[in-house]
Order: sequence, then C-alpha cells, then structure tokens
Amino acid sequence: MPASFVPSPAEWFRILPEILLVVFGTLLMLLEPLTSAAGKGRLGRIGLGGLLAALWAAVVAWSNPGSAFQGMLVVDGFATFFRVLAIVVGILAALSSFEYLKRERAESGEYYALILYSVAGQCLMVSARELIMIFIGLEISSIATYVLAGYLRDDKRNNEAALKYFLLGSFATAFLLYGIAWTYGLTGTTDLTDIGRVLAAREIAPPGLAVGAAAALLLVGLSFKVSAAPFQVWTPDVYQGAPAPVSAFLSAGPKAAAFAVLLRVFMTAFAPAADRWQPVIWALALATMVVGNFAALTQTNLKRLLAYSSIAHAGYVLVAVTANTHVGVQAAMFYLASYAFMNVGAFAVVTHFARERERWVEVRDLAGLGARQPATAALMTIFLLSLIGVPLTAGFFGKFYIFKAALGANLIWLTILGLLNSAVAAYYYLRILVVMYMHEPGESTEDLAPLSAGVWIAVWSSAAATLILGVYPSLILDFAGRASVLTR
Repeated sequence: MPASFVPSPAEWFRILPEILLVVFGTLLMLLEPLTSAAGKGRLGRIGLGGLLAALWAAVVAWSNPGSAFQGMLVVDGFATFFRVLAIVVGILAALSSFEYLKRERAESGEYYALILYSVAGQCLMVSARELIMIFIGLEISSIATYVLAGYLRDDKRNNEAALKYFLLGSFATAFLLYGIAWTYGLTGTTDLTDIGRVLAAREIAPPGLAVGAAAALLLVGLSFKVSAAPFQVWTPDVYQGAPAPVSAFLSAGPKAAAFAVLLRVFMTAFAPAADRWQPVIWALALATMVVGNFAALTQTNLKRLLAYSSIAHAGYVLVAVTANTHVGVQAAMFYLASYAFMNVGAFAVVTHFARERERWVEVRDLAGLGARQPATAALMTIFLLSLIGVPLTAGFFGKFYIFKAALGANLIWLTILGLLNSAVAAYYYLRILVVMYMHEPGESTEDLAPLSAGVWIAVWSSAAATLILGVYPSLILDFAGRASVLTR
C-alpha cells in the first residue's frame, strides 16, 4: 500500500470515539451468551462505561483537529459539538433503560450494544465530509435503531414500530443514494468541498435544473431522518410503539446527527445553489411546524403527543437552516442541544411513569402526579415549560436565537408564522400541566415507585442542563459560534 494511503497515528486518534464505541459494543455481544440472567444488569454498566469513554475520547480528539483517511473524515469544532451531543444522548438513554429493561424482564447486552453502534454511526455521520461516508454512517445508525424500535419481540406494538420504521427508512435511503449518485454524476466527486467548488465555477458547473434535482433527492432522504413534513408519517407510530427509552433516543440523537449532515451538505456542497434550495426548506419548515403542532392538539397518548411535538421542533430548526447564515447555524446547534435535554428528560419521566408493559401513557393518567410525587411533577414541568419556550429555560433562548437568525435573513413571514405556531404549541403542553396539578389523583399514581437511580440521574441532569442553558446560553453559543460549519 502506498505510504500516502497509510493512516497516521493522529488520524486513528481522531476516530477514537468511534473505535471505542464499536469495541465496547462488540464486547457486549461477546459477553451476552456468557452472562447469566442474574448478571445481565452488569452489561448495561459496561455499555455506559463505553459511552463515557467515547465522550472522553471525543473531547480529547478535539485537541488535535484535522482531517483523516484521505480527507473523508474531519474533526473540527462542528463535528466535535455533534459528536458530544450524540454520545450524551446515548448516555441519558442508557441510564433511562436500566430499570425499564429490568421490569420488562428484557435485560441483555445486545440492547446496549445497539445503542453504542447507533451512536458510532451518528459520530461517523457528523465527522464525514464525503457523501459515501455520510451514507455509511447513516446506515450504521439506522440499522441499529430499526432493531431497537422492535427490541421487545413479544410486544406487537414494538414489532409494528420496527416494521414501519424499517420499510419507510429504506424507502428514504433509496432517495438519498440516488441523490448521491446524481451528485457524483454531475460533479465527478463526492467530496463536499469539491462539489461546492464545481458548482461555484461557472465554466464547469452543471445545469441548474439538474443540480436542483440532486439536491432535492438528498433533501428527501435527510428530511425523513429529521421528521420534516411531509416525510414525518413514521414518527408518531414509531415513537408510540417503540420502548420508551428508545423513543427518547430516537427523538434526539439520530435527529441531531441528521441535522448536522443537512447543515454540512447544504451549506458546504450546495452553498452555490442556495437560491434554489432555500425556498424549498422555507416551505418544509412551515409545513413541519404546522403539521406537528396542530396534530399534537388532538393527541391523548403522551408518547404520540411528544412525537408530534418532536416534528414541530424539527420545523423550528429548519427555520434556522433556511436563514443560511452563520447566526442561523449557531442557533440551530444551540437549539438541538437544548432540545435534546428537555425532550430526553420528558421521555425519561414517561419511562418511569408508564411502568410495566407501558400501561400508563395517556395524558389523563398523569392526574394528581403533582400531589403524589411533587419532585417528579416539578421536573416534568421544567421540561414542558422549556418545550413551550418560557424564559429562564433553554427552550426560550433556543427559539429566540432561531427567530433572531430568521429576522436577520429577512425571513419576516416565516418568523411570524413560527411565533404563531409556538403559541399553538403552548396549549397542548399546558394541558399536561393542568392534568398533573389540577386533577384528582387516580389509580395510575397509586403504586408509583420513586425514581430509580438511572432515571433519577437522567432526569435531574437533563433538568439541570435545561435550566443552566436557560440562564447561561453562552456556554454553548460561544462554542457553536466558533464551530459553525460556515466558519471553516
């Protein structure tokens, strides 16, 4: 092999998080048949240790940024931000799963191995600056999450969720692959920077209509992953049918990674064609906010309501993408981090409250939670107020910076319609608070145990992050400003 193709030690160091995730995931698979039923819980702690090791590696790798493997991967501030976010979501999901799997009598190493493999795929996605590597990372993450959605094999809801997710996900992947192939045919390269150079050079740039078609195909594939309308139809059924900790994981980790790819692809490779894709994403953002918020108004199932809420929040992030500015990218990064904490925290409370076989997942089941478990209700209140965008929470500054970016890009009508959608969203979040505090306790809260250790850590750390980012948003905003994909 020519010396130029031999990765240097520094290049291996830059992908250390992915290496650790795969090694620990494989170790769990090897230990699974060798571990007794009584010792399965230890496998979860090993998986958690792998995620913590990967988090350390992601931070350390940032000390020596640069490209790796012939420029197919890059460790920069943008990749590090989303790497850390994906791993943190994996940690919170694993913590929420300990008690859940124990009470469902479904503890196994393969569950945590799948989380590690999915996070490894997400880390690969956000570090890739080449379309084929993006596709490989996306598929590693997606295949693991397809299995996670149907993890409880004896539960028909899990089976239905996994089947829908797999079939629709495969359909979307076909669009993404076709878009990659078309892009390569037009530009002769799959490197994002080189694609941007070809499209910017007038003498060799391909026809605008063909470039628009390639971008549209890529956008369809990525829109499925971020739950953007009209490609969101899988989201409510999958979130409702999948195990609650898996729904928490799906709502934040893969979505953040997909948005990272969307930002890098369209603001690097297709930046010269921004006048063609911006109006399309404008329409997608509006449709996604409207569909998510108005569909959530009629939901009675908590997981389904949070699924439609997740769709609406994807619309808010798309508003920042539409701005196509440094401030817009910064706002999107801050919002995705804020949303991860408040949404995973809300799902963690649902995981605790639902109990065995997820019997209690209706909004009305929360009646009297404020009286029976005041601390748990208070934590849920923090997450709901942040999802609304109330001041002193991360959600407030998230929406503030997104709409500020939109106004700075002269997207006046999109800002107005986004604010109106936020007002609509307040209704269904406040309805949950009314049920928790103003309805008499019922059967659903009678035998509710205290928070288990894993859920306690996940919920309290998420609530702390939600409040800290609501008071000191600069903790993330400053780094996001320096790490923006548009500043490379």
